[in-house]
Amino acid sequence: MSALTSTVKAMVFDTFGSVVDWRGSITRDLTRWGQENGFQADWTAFAVKWRGMYQPSMEAVRSGKRPWTILDVLHRESLEILIKEFGLDAMTEAQRDHVNKVWHRLDGWPDAVGGLSRLKSKYIIAPLSNGNISLLTDIAKYTGLPWDLNLSTEVFRCYKPQPQSYLGVCSALQLEPGEVMMCAAHNDDLLAARKAGLKTAFWPRPTEHGPEQKTNLVAAEDWDIVAKDIRDLATQMGV
Repeated sequence: MSALTSTVKAMVFDTFGSVVDWRGSITRDLTRWGQENGFQADWTAFAVKWRGMYQPSMEAVRSGKRPWTILDVLHRESLEILIKEFGLDAMTEAQRDHVNKVWHRLDGWPDAVGGLSRLKSKYIIAPLSNGNISLLTDIAKYTGLPWDLNLSTEVFRCYKPQPQSYLGVCSALQLEPGEVMMCAAHNDDLLAARKAGLKTAFWPRPTEHGPEQKTNLVAAEDWDIVAKDIRDLATQMGV
């Protein structure tokens, strides 16, 4: 581990699911909001379906079928579909905007802030997320994530797992790919980062998708670090 701790200068983090609990946060937030505003729905199912529209909406951008579009806009387009599907058409424009920004109000997993704070004492730390700049900034303020800077893929006008997102981080920080570690609870994200030359760290979030989760329960590859959570990652990285 000494080689990694002396080689790696920056650690960048997938955010949705890896650092923050989107499913639990959205369910809790919209359950409260619905009770206060007279809207009833299965908010867990709502959150899961919304997240399920995430990759297809980004793929339209990645494939060039539509120009660069930030995630807040993609989320809002998906929300309009869900509003009809869940019978929530009575929502006003202001209410729709508030609900769409639930993605800005996500809670960190219990180990996130403490683990990241330890890592920050030695390494540059930042999100490398498909969330747009304002979204990631709001999450950091809301849940206390101690990032050094914000490396939304909006900066590079592409979406992971496009290689220019990972290589863009290296360019922005003036580091070689081997000096940057991609950290995530998703094997596919790490595979793309490794192909771009980055170091990799994995930890599982076995309840990200609920009690029936089948994916990303274990490391699918021999990643540079396999940890229990972000606190354990900090320990393995010498802080």
